Amino acid sequence: MIVCKLMIHELTAELADTHCHLDFPEFNLDRNEVIRRAKDQRLRYIINIGSSLSGTRKSVELSKQYGFIYATCGIHPHEADRVDDKILVELKELAREDKVVAIGEIGLDYYKNYSKAENQRSLFISLVKMAQDSGLPLVIHTRQAEEDTLKILKEAMPVKAVVHCFSGGQEFLKECLTLGFFISYTCNITYKKAQTLRDLVKATPLERILLETDAPFLPPEGFRGRRNEPIYVKYLAQEIARIKEITIEEVASVTTENAKTFFDLK
Repeated sequence: MIVCKLMIHELTAELADTHCHLDFPEFNLDRNEVIRRAKDQRLRYIINIGSSLSGTRKSVELSKQYGFIYATCGIHPHEADRVDDKILVELKELAREDKVVAIGEIGLDYYKNYSKAENQRSLFISLVKMAQDSGLPLVIHTRQAEEDTLKILKEAMPVKAVVHCFSGGQEFLKECLTLGFFISYTCNITYKKAQTLRDLVKATPLERILLETDAPFLPPEGFRGRRNEPIYVKYLAQEIARIKEITIEEVASVTTENAKTFFDLK
């Protein structure tokens, strides 16, 4: 059965939400309570993702306030038309902060095309170079832009990357795995009509999977229409365990270790 249910037993292993946006306004009224719930529910790590300059600043501040929260520095491809050198200079400065663990989310999005494709590509190339200069891994956003995304990353190799909220096909998955990338899945794999995503999960080695909520977006089945938050990563772990026919403890243990290794977490 695919629909998310309450956990049938108390989860003993710790989890990591490697991609969320606690800086977003959806959390303005109860951000501290959301974070406290995550801590109480045994989340060992939260990676708060920068998707704009202002969002990166807020992510860094959250990382300073909470020991188990880490930050990334990034500019979402939707913002590419509005990026100038001043923004990139400040972003590079923020990337030097102690608890910044990646450059992202960055990449290409030809689905919405909120920014011109050529500006997206130029920004993406600049930020990949920033990651290389900073010695940090990449958090990649790509939507209907897999060919150009791979072209840019292959030209920059070697790079360490995770493809977030993975939704590409089997061939794209194979290419990403061959390049050594990690694959991050979200709670949308629990949706009733998401069998294609579940097939991708099945084809991805557990040792290459990261868990993410992408909160406040994409809450699990049974919570759709509500705001997502980091504690719901347990439903994602539960569904991956069901797909792979293993225990949720194994999913939690392996994916949390993956997160620790990929982001060099303490």
